[in-house]
Amino acid sequence: MDAALVIDKPEGMTSHDVVNRVRHILKERSVGHLGTLDPMATGVLPLLIGRYTRLAQFFERADKSYEGKIRLGFSTDTYDATGERISEPAAVNVSVEQVREAATRFAGKIEQMPPPYSAKKIAGVPAYKLARKGEAPELKTVPVEVKVFEVARLEGDRVSFRAQVSAGTYMRTLAHELGQVLGMGAHLSALRRTAAGQFRVESAIELSELDGMRAGLGETQCPITDIMSSTTKKPLFLHPRDLLPQFPAVSASDEMLHKIVHGMALNLPDYSASSYIKVFRGQAELVAICSRVAGTLFQPKVVLMPSPAAVKV
Repeated sequence: MDAALVIDKPEGMTSHDVVNRVRHILKERSVGHLGTLDPMATGVLPLLIGRYTRLAQFFERADKSYEGKIRLGFSTDTYDATGERISEPAAVNVSVEQVREAATRFAGKIEQMPPPYSAKKIAGVPAYKLARKGEAPELKTVPVEVKVFEVARLEGDRVSFRAQVSAGTYMRTLAHELGQVLGMGAHLSALRRTAAGQFRVESAIELSELDGMRAGLGETQCPITDIMSSTTKKPLFLHPRDLLPQFPAVSASDEMLHKIVHGMALNLPDYSASSYIKVFRGQAELVAICSRVAGTLFQPKVVLMPSPAAVKV
């Protein structure tokens, strides 16, 4: 099974938990996620299945969009609601205007320090493992971009916000540092990812929905793009033509397919200045991503066809 799927991750599961569950449901070993979500977070978790896992490199730097809540008044060691309190509770006596003003300090390209409880590796060891031993991980700041950090409202000690950030940005750190600016401590109390690059929450399905279709998925004879959700009546898997919309697409002739499957350079219609082109057999079978060499000459970079024997010329 080669497909792309968007799961609406439930609270309390790690991203790896979701991957393992989908592997079991689809009976497919090769499943990978695009961008980790903390166990506390919910929302968009894109998955690539089968040979489509080879496409992960093209999604790595995608922006992420979030909605969430920050609790003012004290900080935690994990920078979110799952951690232990590390500061004395402070009275929340700020206005929403003051919170909005503080949030503007994080707009644009900034250097951000990852949380001590994170997967960032130090000499090959994840920071969270060191933190759990009581050690202070020697983390370094990383460049990120906060394109949107909008405070919607302040209700008691809870700040509701929405954000759009570059890949690698920690919303937990934004919450923690917002509290530092306000002088009262803060931590992330709720987070929902609404988009990851081209993947939107409107296309996501719940694990329970996928689990309920397990028997049918194992027996279906129809194309994977035709499988519909039984409850929402929308396609369960993303159509291959909709993936990587920034790359133009062409349908290949038998001669082109023969060259692609053997790793040979070939001439493709030059629709744009894009460095990559998606190549299809027919309308729905994505067979390769080719990279531009020069002019209209392209070299296969990722080949999704099973083997040379699969192409008859």
